[in-house]
Amino acid sequence: MSLEADRIRSKLGDITRSVARLRALHALGRETFLEDADNQDIARSRLLTAIEAALNICYHTCAKRLHQVPEEYAQCFHLLGQAGLLPRDLAGRLALMARFRNRLVHLYWDIDYGQVYDFLPSALDDLEAYSAIVAGWLAGSRGAPGSDE
Repeated sequence: MSLEADRIRSKLGDITRSVARLRALHALGRETFLEDADNQDIARSRLLTAIEAALNICYHTCAKRLHQVPEEYAQCFHLLGQAGLLPRDLAGRLALMARFRNRLVHLYWDIDYGQVYDFLPSALDDLEAYSAIVAGWLAGSRGAPGSDE
Protein backbone atom coordinates (compact mmCIF):
# COMPACT_ATOMS: atom_id res chain seq x y z
CA MET A 1 0.00 0.00 0.00
CA SER A 2 1.19 3.47 -0.82
CA LEU A 3 1.48 6.36 1.53
CA GLU A 4 -0.99 9.20 1.12
CA ALA A 5 1.34 11.91 -0.17
CA ASP A 6 -1.08 14.82 0.30
CA ARG A 7 -1.74 13.85 3.90
CA ILE A 8 1.97 13.61 4.61
CA ARG A 9 2.76 16.91 2.86
CA SER A 10 0.11 18.60 5.00
CA LYS A 11 1.69 17.24 8.19
CA LEU A 12 5.18 18.22 6.99
CA GLY A 13 3.81 21.74 6.53
CA ASP A 14 2.55 21.68 10.13
CA ILE A 15 6.01 20.67 11.31
CA THR A 16 7.77 23.30 9.19
CA ARG A 17 5.53 26.14 10.39
CA SER A 18 5.81 25.05 14.02
CA VAL A 19 9.59 24.66 13.89
CA ALA A 20 9.97 28.15 12.39
CA ARG A 21 7.81 29.68 15.12
CA LEU A 22 9.64 27.76 17.84
CA ARG A 23 13.05 28.83 16.53
CA ALA A 24 11.87 32.45 16.64
CA LEU A 25 10.71 32.02 20.24
CA HIS A 26 13.99 30.39 21.21
CA ALA A 27 15.90 33.25 19.58
CA LEU A 28 14.30 35.66 22.05
CA GLY A 29 16.63 34.28 24.69
CA ARG A 30 15.93 32.27 27.80
CA GLU A 31 15.12 35.19 30.10
CA THR A 32 12.65 36.82 27.70
CA PHE A 33 11.05 33.47 26.97
CA LEU A 34 10.59 32.64 30.65
CA GLU A 35 9.23 36.09 31.53
CA ASP A 36 6.31 35.90 29.10
CA ALA A 37 3.51 33.37 29.65
CA ASP A 38 2.23 33.96 26.11
CA ASN A 39 5.59 32.86 24.69
CA GLN A 40 5.40 29.74 26.82
CA ASP A 41 1.84 28.98 25.73
CA ILE A 42 2.76 29.43 22.08
CA ALA A 43 5.82 27.21 22.50
CA ARG A 44 3.77 24.47 24.15
CA SER A 45 1.11 24.65 21.46
CA ARG A 46 3.58 24.68 18.56
CA LEU A 47 5.66 21.90 20.06
CA LEU A 48 2.54 19.77 20.48
CA THR A 49 1.48 20.52 16.91
CA ALA A 50 4.88 19.50 15.51
CA ILE A 51 5.08 16.32 17.58
CA GLU A 52 1.49 15.35 16.74
CA ALA A 53 2.19 15.88 13.03
CA ALA A 54 5.32 13.72 13.27
CA LEU A 55 3.34 11.03 15.06
CA ASN A 56 0.58 11.19 12.47
CA ILE A 57 3.12 10.54 9.71
CA CYS A 58 4.70 7.78 11.79
CA TYR A 59 1.43 5.97 12.46
CA HIS A 60 0.37 6.30 8.83
CA THR A 61 3.70 4.85 7.66
CA CYS A 62 3.57 2.00 10.17
CA ALA A 63 0.06 1.09 9.06
CA LYS A 64 0.62 1.39 5.32
CA ARG A 65 4.15 0.04 4.96
CA LEU A 66 4.85 -2.07 8.02
CA HIS A 67 1.27 -3.28 8.56
CA GLN A 68 1.65 -2.62 12.27
CA VAL A 69 -0.12 -0.40 14.73
CA PRO A 70 2.12 0.72 17.58
CA GLU A 71 0.76 0.25 21.08
CA GLU A 72 2.15 3.58 22.28
CA TYR A 73 3.43 6.78 20.73
CA ALA A 74 7.10 6.19 21.48
CA GLN A 75 6.98 2.70 19.97
CA CYS A 76 5.96 4.15 16.61
CA PHE A 77 9.33 5.76 15.97
CA HIS A 78 11.17 2.68 17.22
CA LEU A 79 9.31 0.57 14.63
CA LEU A 80 10.45 2.89 11.84
CA GLY A 81 14.00 2.64 13.17
CA GLN A 82 13.86 -1.16 13.35
CA ALA A 83 12.56 -1.28 9.78
CA GLY A 84 15.46 0.86 8.58
CA LEU A 85 13.21 3.74 7.58
CA LEU A 86 14.83 6.05 10.14
CA PRO A 87 18.30 6.01 11.66
CA ARG A 88 17.94 4.24 15.00
CA ASP A 89 19.48 7.10 16.97
CA LEU A 90 16.98 9.56 15.48
CA ALA A 91 14.15 7.11 16.11
CA GLY A 92 15.22 6.90 19.76
CA ARG A 93 15.27 10.67 20.16
CA LEU A 94 11.87 11.01 18.49
CA ALA A 95 10.52 8.35 20.87
CA LEU A 96 11.74 10.47 23.78
CA MET A 97 10.03 13.46 22.18
CA ALA A 98 6.77 11.48 22.05
CA ARG A 99 7.12 10.85 25.78
CA PHE A 100 7.79 14.56 26.33
CA ARG A 101 4.56 15.22 24.40
CA ASN A 102 2.70 13.09 26.94
CA ARG A 103 4.05 15.27 29.73
CA LEU A 104 2.97 18.44 27.93
CA VAL A 105 -0.54 17.05 27.47
CA HIS A 106 -1.16 15.18 30.70
CA LEU A 107 0.84 17.26 33.19
CA TYR A 108 0.27 20.67 31.64
CA TRP A 109 -0.05 22.33 35.06
CA ASP A 110 3.43 21.21 36.08
CA ILE A 111 5.59 22.13 33.08
CA ASP A 112 9.08 23.47 33.64
CA TYR A 113 9.36 26.00 30.81
CA GLY A 114 13.08 26.28 31.41
CA GLN A 115 13.25 22.61 30.46
CA VAL A 116 11.08 23.29 27.41
CA TYR A 117 13.40 26.13 26.35
CA ASP A 118 16.47 23.91 26.77
CA PHE A 119 14.78 21.05 24.90
CA LEU A 120 13.92 23.13 21.82
CA PRO A 121 17.21 23.27 19.88
CA SER A 122 17.77 19.52 19.73
CA ALA A 123 14.06 18.76 19.31
CA LEU A 124 13.76 21.16 16.40
CA ASP A 125 16.86 19.73 14.73
CA ASP A 126 15.39 16.23 15.10
CA LEU A 127 12.03 17.30 13.71
CA GLU A 128 13.78 18.86 10.71
CA ALA A 129 15.87 15.71 10.16
CA TYR A 130 12.72 13.57 10.34
CA SER A 131 10.93 15.88 7.91
CA ALA A 132 13.82 15.69 5.44
CA ILE A 133 13.76 11.89 5.55
CA VAL A 134 10.00 11.80 5.07
CA ALA A 135 10.23 14.28 2.19
CA GLY A 136 12.77 11.91 0.65
CA TRP A 137 10.21 9.12 0.84
CA LEU A 138 7.76 11.29 -1.08
CA ALA A 139 10.41 12.15 -3.66
CA GLY A 140 10.47 8.45 -4.50
CA SER A 141 13.84 7.42 -3.19
CA ARG A 142 14.58 3.82 -4.09
CA GLY A 143 13.06 1.43 -1.57
CA ALA A 144 11.32 4.21 0.32
CA PRO A 145 8.01 3.56 2.01
CA GLY A 146 5.29 4.25 -0.47
CA SER A 147 7.25 2.72 -3.34
CA ASP A 148 6.44 -0.77 -4.48
CA GLU A 149 10.03 -2.02 -4.30
